[in-house]
Amino acid sequence: MIPWQAYLDVALTLSVVLALAPVLGRYMARVYTDRPTLLDGLLGPVDRFLFRLLGVSRREEMGWKEYAANLLLLNAIALVAVFLLLVTQAGLPLNALGAPNMSWDLASHTASSFVTNTNYQHYVPEQQLSLFSALFGLQTLMYVSPATGLCVFVAFSRGFQRRDGTVGNFYVDFVRTLTRIFLPLVILGTLGFLLAGVPETLAQSVTAYSPLAGAQVIPLGPVASWNAIMLLGTNGGGYFNANLAQPLANPTAATLLLGVVLMLLIPLATPFAFGYLIRRPGEAYPLVVSAIAIFLLALGIFLYFSLNNPFLPPTISQAQGFLSGAEARFSLPESALFEVSSIYSNTGASVMAIGALTPWAQTSLLFGMFLQASPGGDGTGFGMLLIYVILAVFVGGLMVGRTPEYLGKKVGRDQVKWSAAALLSHPFLILIPVALAVVLGLGFAPGTLNPATFTSILYEFTSESANNGSGIGGIADTTVFYNVAGALVMLVGRYLPILAMLAIGGSLSREGPQPVGPGTLRTESLTFTIYLILFLIVIAGLLFLPVLVLGPLSQLG
Repeated sequence: MIPWQAYLDVALTLSVVLALAPVLGRYMARVYTDRPTLLDGLLGPVDRFLFRLLGVSRREEMGWKEYAANLLLLNAIALVAVFLLLVTQAGLPLNALGAPNMSWDLASHTASSFVTNTNYQHYVPEQQLSLFSALFGLQTLMYVSPATGLCVFVAFSRGFQRRDGTVGNFYVDFVRTLTRIFLPLVILGTLGFLLAGVPETLAQSVTAYSPLAGAQVIPLGPVASWNAIMLLGTNGGGYFNANLAQPLANPTAATLLLGVVLMLLIPLATPFAFGYLIRRPGEAYPLVVSAIAIFLLALGIFLYFSLNNPFLPPTISQAQGFLSGAEARFSLPESALFEVSSIYSNTGASVMAIGALTPWAQTSLLFGMFLQASPGGDGTGFGMLLIYVILAVFVGGLMVGRTPEYLGKKVGRDQVKWSAAALLSHPFLILIPVALAVVLGLGFAPGTLNPATFTSILYEFTSESANNGSGIGGIADTTVFYNVAGALVMLVGRYLPILAMLAIGGSLSREGPQPVGPGTLRTESLTFTIYLILFLIVIAGLLFLPVLVLGPLSQLG
């Protein structure tokens, strides 16, 4: 039997996150409205120095197109810089283990992966990544990408409050996100991992001697600080190839559960920040409850179908659950909580072998990536949730004959057009490359295509389109096709929804408020919350149920 303490760990961890989320949400709202915080005295000079360095006036406001152009420019510069770093790393310092230059296609995939908050790894970090590339390349992008996501969130949110057509200043939002949110939280997270025994060093390896195995070179590095931004920023790319199944990166249940808190903290704090930004704190609760309800449903399904595999004969004991692919150092409920939190927050870090899980457990993880909004990644996950809300309000208004309105702003053609573009781009980005890979026989040997192989291909492109980064294995994906196609899928899957969110925010910011009347849909109600939950489930199901039948669900028969 699984000890009851394991379930208590799950409950306490989620309780800690839910207790901290409103506090952090209020703090984030103060940061983005330029109100005083306790860190002003320490970090104010840093902000002013960076503003002078960038030539930015913090009072200058941007329309959504200017905001988007500057966002894309910064991300493009970061992408190109890291690409050049990866293809030349063999001749750069801090390369004691002799990592070679990456090929152009692998470097393209890796740079695209980290700049888009995906962190999908087609390489072995211990062998193919130098410490210089890790610190000054990939770890830099691990700050840039989630900060970009939160900038999109706050610009989107301002559209519901403003009437002058502006959505803020990208560089001001970006700098304050880094200095006021990520910097202090990463320091706290790093200290937590250090106290739990995770290494933090610039030494790239240590040699251990064993009477049986002889000398063994063990890779090391700044793992604690890497873990902190990897999880807090919903990045997910591990310092080691085994990700957080590596004992040096995740030595105890305490580090596992700390990782859960870091992954869920900002995504669940964002709806509360939204409520304060629009000066309607009560509007946060339907959004938070919807995200948590779907998350808990997925966790229940994942855990239920991981506790028992009905296809195993009764002679095989499953008293501790179906442990294939599970991390033996942790209980199944603790591992399940981490895995579901990672996928549903679009982090992608892993402590389990996803390819070894039961089909229903795999399906529950895929559904989280199909949805991308329960709670989703930093900033953009909540942006996707708002897109679902806009569509839900529009459909609800049509059903009852009311003019669609949300938070005092009319939902019209422009908002629905951009929302539909963001929503429908996801299945296109998944299904087209999956079809190409299957038809052309890419990544698997001739005659070996089966439901498990199809699921591996489906999971690969779903993870990349959702900017998730988790992998299932089972196919040869280190080829030019998978590197180039994956890079394109990640870039479009990241920046098309971002443009849609900014465009919606910009169009809303030009509208005047609509007066509340008897026909206004009450979005703070329990009825709307239930409607939104069902809307999220039904829309994701309609878009992806057929492909699930071809993949993991076909393995049930």
